[in-house]
Parts: sequence; C-alpha cells; structure tokens
Amino acid sequence: MAENTELSTTDTVVAEGTSHEGAEMAGTQAGVEHHAEPLLLGVAPPVAVVSASMLVLIAIMLWKGLPKMISGGLDSKIAEIKAQLAEATTLRAEAEALRKEYADKIASAEKDAAAMLDHARHEAETIVAKAQADTTDVIARREKMAQDKIGAVERAAVTELRQQAAAAAAAAARGLIKTNHSANADKALVDQAIAGI
Repeated sequence: MAENTELSTTDTVVAEGTSHEGAEMAGTQAGVEHHAEPLLLGVAPPVAVVSASMLVLIAIMLWKGLPKMISGGLDSKIAEIKAQLAEATTLRAEAEALRKEYADKIASAEKDAAAMLDHARHEAETIVAKAQADTTDVIARREKMAQDKIGAVERAAVTELRQQAAAAAAAAARGLIKTNHSANADKALVDQAIAGI
C-alpha cells in the first residue's frame, strides 16, 4: 500500500512537470522571437568558415608533401631501428662467439690444469722414488764406510795390541834372558852357532 502511495505521488509530480514544459513551449512559439546565428562578413556561418579553413589547411599540407615528410620520417625511423636491430644482432653474435671462446678457454685451462696436476704428481712420485733409492744407496754406502772404519779401527787395535804384546814379550824375553843367561852361556851359544856354520 505504501508503494501505491509513492507511485501516485511520483505520477503527480511528473504530470505537473510535463504540463509546465508544454506551457513554456507554447509560450515560445507564440511570443518569443528567434535569435539569428552570427555570419562571417554577413555571408557564411562560422561552421562553414571553420570547415573551409580546415579543408584549405589540409590541401596546403597535401600540396607541401606533409604525408611524404611524415612517411619519410617514419621510414627513416624504421631504417634506423632496423640498423640498430642489425647491430644488436651482430653484437649478440659477437658476444656469443666470445662466450664460446672463453668457455673453450676455460675448458682448455681446466684440461691443462688437470694435465699439469697429473704431471706434477708423476714428477713427485719419481722424485720420491729417486729419493728413496738415493737414501737406500747413501745408507748402504754409510754402512759400508762405517764397517770399513770399524774394520780399520779393529785392525789398528789388533796391530797395536800385537805391537804391545811383541814389545811386552821382547821385554819379558830380555828380562828372562838377562836373568837366566850369563856371559858364559852366551859364549857357548855363540861357539855353537859358529861351529854350525
């Protein structure tokens, strides 16, 4: 019910507005005069003048070759962009070649490093083996020299002991001879030696 009341109020307002507009229109047709549009130099309306001036401007642009200038400018921009793209393609190819070259150099350097490491290991093993052989030879020579020195010292000691023993034996013999032999015994020994000749 409230909705019906609102609708009737709205219908009333719309009807009043419509009747007011109808009265205004009737009044303008009956008593109001029309305004004349302004004319340029009393001949043409402004819309026609603006349209004509635009047509003249477009004709001048076409006559002076503005589309050719625009297309020439665009063509030069396109050519410049194509040149830049070609240069970028060339630079990319050069960069790829450099990257490949450096990748090859890195791979070669890694191979060289591995070869150098293997060579160094082989040389180290050779040096260690030679050092062990040399050490064995040096130890053998030192042992032989030590044995020779020990043998020389032993021979010298034996010789010295023999000399000391001979000297002691000679001294003891002299002492014994001196004590046991007299001048008469020596004379008998000398006579016996002479008779044996």
